[in-house]
Amino acid sequence: MILSENTILLVDDEPDILEFISYNLKRNGYKVFTASNGIEAIHLARNILPSLIILDVMMPEMDGIETCEELRKIPELNNTIIAMLSARGEDYTQIAGFEAGADDYIKKPIKPAVLSSRVTALMRRLKTTITNATTIIRLKDFIIDREKYMVIKDGKEITLPKKEFELLIVLTSKPDKVFSREEILSMIWGNDVVVGDRTIDVHIRKIREKIGLDNIKTYKGIGYSYSS
Repeated sequence: MILSENTILLVDDEPDILEFISYNLKRNGYKVFTASNGIEAIHLARNILPSLIILDVMMPEMDGIETCEELRKIPELNNTIIAMLSARGEDYTQIAGFEAGADDYIKKPIKPAVLSSRVTALMRRLKTTITNATTIIRLKDFIIDREKYMVIKDGKEITLPKKEFELLIVLTSKPDKVFSREEILSMIWGNDVVVGDRTIDVHIRKIREKIGLDNIKTYKGIGYSYSS
């Protein structure tokens, strides 16, 4: 499935914020759809396949963290960029968002010019990811299908959430190379995003649990490598 180019889904339960952000994004040439809650956002995202979803954290019925987790279960949205939007700046809130599959965290209030720059950067990241993607990667013990965000091992298909999949791609791109935590954070979460070391640890643990990769080595205080 092909994402709708320059299409943004904006999700917030406050009408004033929807109107303000939507207006400024449309001024910059983006096609903007809006939803006022997580359930509506999931339904709409399936239909329009947006390039970017800007998702408020605090919402009734289904909050932004839960919504992000559900969106990441939809294969057609694997390449969609998700940015969390919140007035809350606590580390644990940001970490929860990234662990749910978010790509960025935008703090309210935000000036229109800054928002425009962040969106431009996120769209650029999306285009680079799609352009550089090689569909099938064959390794010694398993196969990676980048288009389907899937790993095939011993004939079994294993689907991974976006961040786990991207982390696996990074580690297997250069077998035996030790990737520092700083490199991993920069390549997957971007230089402007602040996440803790625990976030990487959690993703590594989940990859090992799902795929059983003993050849992902941990170098304490340094980083990780995939041993061929």
